Amino acid sequence: MKIRIQIGDIMTRNFISAKPEIPVSSAINLMVKNRVSNIIIQEKGFLKGILTEKDIMWALNKKRDLRGIKAKDICTKKITTIKPSADIQDALRTMRKAKFRRLPVTIKKKVIGILTMKDILKIQPELFELARSGYVIKDYSEKKKRLEKMQAGENILEGICENCERFDILYKKDRKLVCEYCRDA
Repeated sequence: MKIRIQIGDIMTRNFISAKPEIPVSSAINLMVKNRVSNIIIQEKGFLKGILTEKDIMWALNKKRDLRGIKAKDICTKKITTIKPSADIQDALRTMRKAKFRRLPVTIKKKVIGILTMKDILKIQPELFELARSGYVIKDYSEKKKRLEKMQAGENILEGICENCERFDILYKKDRKLVCEYCRDA
């Protein structure tokens, strides 16, 4: 069932963007100043990536010092996009499948807006259950077991998934290191 509300009608048109060469420290200041959790990385209107709080936290965890690091070095580059003519339910399905909470809206690879879960829920709050169903909240007991394994000296590898480029605990599958979600997919 289509809801018949197009993404172009509800997307955020005044999104915050920066060039790939922006230093991460400047990007952080831009995010704080504008009270956003992500920045579209674009060049001449073309999407090059998206820099999120999660990307910055990952970089801080790995590097501890972000001097000299540019947004293009740590931003998410494999990005799922959506067209402005798509329906809200199409967007939710896409977000759930890609495990993203935001989608750049593009026409011919040029960014014209960004759609966030917040944008959708402002218009259709009853879609909350549908939106939530795609996001698995890890069970506390699972986290506790991993912590116990780490304390017992078991070798648990954390890093960037070779499929979806998310930071998580990695598993070997088909000669690749993938996160739990990609392993089970």
